[in-house]
Amino acid sequence: MINPFDIANNLKKLQEQSKKLQQSLQQEEVTVEKNGVVVRMRGDQQILEIIVDGVYEPRIAEAINEAVKKTQELAARKLLQISQG
Repeated sequence: MINPFDIANNLKKLQEQSKKLQQSLQQEEVTVEKNGVVVRMRGDQQILEIIVDGVYEPRIAEAINEAVKKTQELAARKLLQISQG
């Protein structure tokens, strides 16, 4: 028999682990330089800086961050639909 308290406890543990992972990823940074473009990004896929041929381009970083956010929201909605059957 399935114990609803076990399910709730497991869900809470998963949520806590997910939050810790997200916080950890926010502390990590990656920098890639290629063909005159420098991209500095956090581990949670947030772009911190884009430089093209030595010119800081905040609008590009903002646009990409918005696109990533929208795709993450889309993925979350799809996952919710799948989990609800």
